[in-house]
Amino acid sequence: MAFDKKLLDIVACPVCKGKLEFNKEQQQLICKTDRLAYPINDGIPVLLENKAISLAE
Repeated sequence: MAFDKKLLDIVACPVCKGKLEFNKEQQQLICKTDRLAYPINDGIPVLLENKAISLAE
């Protein structure tokens, strides 16, 4: 199942409520403000802070 990019208009980072960007290769939603990546499992974003992956600079 593919991620529906239309969801980017309504989903937000659960930490800062900021805009998320879709990373197609990694199948993740990225918050550049908090430097967190949220996984997408079977087309469904897992927007839980404890499931986020920290992005090193």
